[in-house]
Amino acid sequence: MKAIQVGLLGIGTVGSGTFNVLKRNQEEIKRRAGRGIEITMVADLDVARAQSIVGAGVKVVNDARAVIANPEIDIVVELIGGYGIAKQLVLEAIAAGKHVVTANKALLAVHGTEIFAAASAKGVMVAFEAAVAGGIPIIKALREGLTANRIQWIAGIINGTTNFILSEMRDKGLDFDIVLKEAQRLGYAEADPTFDIEGVDAGHKATILSAIAYGIPVQFDKAYVEGITKLAAQDIRYAEQLGYRIKLLGITKRTAKGIELRVHPSLVPAKRLIANVEGAMNAVVVNGDAVGTTLYYGKGAGSEPTASAVIADLVDIARLHTADPQNRVPHLAFQPDAMSSLPVLPMSEVVTSYYLRLRVADEAGVLAQVTRILADAGISIDAVLQREADEVQGEGTAPEGTQSVPQTDLIILTHDAREGTMNDALAKLQALKTVLAPIVRIRKEELNG
Repeated sequence: MKAIQVGLLGIGTVGSGTFNVLKRNQEEIKRRAGRGIEITMVADLDVARAQSIVGAGVKVVNDARAVIANPEIDIVVELIGGYGIAKQLVLEAIAAGKHVVTANKALLAVHGTEIFAAASAKGVMVAFEAAVAGGIPIIKALREGLTANRIQWIAGIINGTTNFILSEMRDKGLDFDIVLKEAQRLGYAEADPTFDIEGVDAGHKATILSAIAYGIPVQFDKAYVEGITKLAAQDIRYAEQLGYRIKLLGITKRTAKGIELRVHPSLVPAKRLIANVEGAMNAVVVNGDAVGTTLYYGKGAGSEPTASAVIADLVDIARLHTADPQNRVPHLAFQPDAMSSLPVLPMSEVVTSYYLRLRVADEAGVLAQVTRILADAGISIDAVLQREADEVQGEGTAPEGTQSVPQTDLIILTHDAREGTMNDALAKLQALKTVLAPIVRIRKEELNG
């Protein structure tokens, strides 16, 4: 059977990894796919560099539309990234009857509904295993392996940069700004790390996982996104003393009122496997009603790990290339006419438990004031930790003019409460004259099966 021909749009880190792995393992891949898979055309603005990567046997052009227009190309692999030209090229490839493979989580999280509808109307496939968690086959697990399950919740470490930073902060006791500079020096963080450290990258990925898990449209605009920039070394230390570790989690849950979709730092019990995922590694925990809790762990980025996912998509398309479109796995796991209208809940309606750190005046009656406000709001306390006054002096978090006041840190763990209720209680606590600095609030996730 004739080899399926692939056109590559962009041959940077992932593109070069895809080309090299496909070439190195071509016989193994052919045995699995039932036919050869060949990259025969590449578009890249740096033609000379691209040609040096792929060699003389592959045509290299500087115009992506030339790849799309080539009638010999069966599959277009989009590795440009971003929302702009990538969207236009993907839609043009679909209109030209090409199958598409993409690693572009931002594009799918924002414009996925439009792209999947266009692909369904044209009878072509859009595959995107590489868009979430790099080499971990979490999309395939959700769409196919767990298809018998009613998914209850997903929680994932799905951004390696932030996990590396948090691991370093915990191991070395350093604050965020110092560790970020080190992450940039080592190449774990970009020169502009905003998408990573502010949680946007994880938000894109969580949006895609949520859509597949519950059969709802992709709707990144409904996600709550909070990064790690405000985390302090002492909070990581306190969490450890209480038996928790802090991780940036992408979380989506099914509730009676709708779907939770949120990204934020979370305290996770140290005994959970996901709490022990360190460095730049990724992990996703999925809870289904039939299978229980399953964990998927591995490299979430990098040239060849991501290439592994891109090539898995190429193999899937090669196998199903001639199949009736009605018999293919739907893009978002559920049939297009059976998508759910379950709402994504606003963050104020989310129910979870909390870690609170209050820098307060070290005087009688302060704890009673704090606990009374929480009790009046119906928020019950799980645990309280109080630092000795001399231990917190000079840490630099108290506002100007309060340094001479004896101070202590109150660490409070709460039971479950509605976010909106907690917001109201925090406003009242912050107004107390004995509260000397902005209150730190970190959500807590037990992740029980």
